[in-house]
Amino acid sequence: MNSAAGTMADQNCHQDMNLNGWMDQLKRIEEKTERLVLLSQLGQILNSTLDHQEVRRRAMEAATRLMKAEAGSLLLIDEERKHLCFEVALGDNEEKIKKITLNLGEGIAGWVAQKGDPLIINAPEQDLRFFKGVDDQTEFKTRNIICVPVKVKEKTIGVLEAINKKEGQDFDDEDRSLFISLADQVAIALDNARLYQELEEMFFQTAESLANAIEKRDPYTGGHTHRVTTYSLATARRLGLKPMEVKWLQISSVLHDIGKIGIDDQILKKPEQLDPEEFNQIKQHANMGAEIIDHIKQLRNIIPGIKYHHEQIDGTGYPEGLRGENIPIIAKIVSVTDTFDAMTTDRPYRRALSKEMAIKELRRCAGTQFDHEVVEAFIQAFEGGEI
Repeated sequence: MNSAAGTMADQNCHQDMNLNGWMDQLKRIEEKTERLVLLSQLGQILNSTLDHQEVRRRAMEAATRLMKAEAGSLLLIDEERKHLCFEVALGDNEEKIKKITLNLGEGIAGWVAQKGDPLIINAPEQDLRFFKGVDDQTEFKTRNIICVPVKVKEKTIGVLEAINKKEGQDFDDEDRSLFISLADQVAIALDNARLYQELEEMFFQTAESLANAIEKRDPYTGGHTHRVTTYSLATARRLGLKPMEVKWLQISSVLHDIGKIGIDDQILKKPEQLDPEEFNQIKQHANMGAEIIDHIKQLRNIIPGIKYHHEQIDGTGYPEGLRGENIPIIAKIVSVTDTFDAMTTDRPYRRALSKEMAIKELRRCAGTQFDHEVVEAFIQAFEGGEI
């Protein structure tokens, strides 16, 4: 009886051990599945923007979440200087860290950037590759670190780090595999953002070249487009426009006078003040500019800045006599900046006003010709040295 009872107890114990082992295995599978789902979600978040700075920020947030780490860094290689720069560093010492640079081969990050291989260091104080300088400058204690290369077409462009796994755990092979997958997605997002940025820069340069070509028809407006664009962006910062609105404003400012390409040279270059008939012809440039841009589907959001930058708050402007809130904000801004530059630039029939006198004139016409809020934002930018 005792023997049978002992055998049964052993069997029960063995079954419990099997059950516990099975439960542990199931828990590990669930945790791995959750991390794979998180990796997929983070990849979607990374690739949902083409803003380079935002991609970098999201990359670091993804790294610390996926690795369950206290802090992390994204370092990109400066090809010219042959060193690594901290582009983004999450943690309490972010600003201090971002001022530090590493030579290729220096520290864990430098070694990974140079070799192009991932690295896990769970006892950094015992590893000769560990660079203590970052910890010394930030008073941060690195307990362990995982670092993987960020590669675009087999070329290492930087490294991704996660530091100090939470709950005192070590980084392991599963972390390495997941982190490499995340770094691949970061590389794609960074490369897409770079390509978009290059295309955007090429477009702006093309638009500026076109605007400069139009300006050359009128010797008295040299640099006008550049100044209006600078003034408009400074005003927009004070008004808190959304990033996409700022982008449309910038393009509108560059191309606001594109319609003048259809105005006769004799009128455009006339050294005396225009007569009423000639002025009516000049006024056509607003509609002409809108018609030119209307053929480019991707630029239709800039049409309001081109078509309505001569509208006035009291409804006496052109081409449609819009009033107050019916005038788009982009057009209101270009109206102020365009007029300010015109007032402070010499014309054949009058001398330029001083900037201080032009500011007084803007204030005087606020509420009739110009929007009060836009004039105030412009003046703040002027007084802040941005204009």
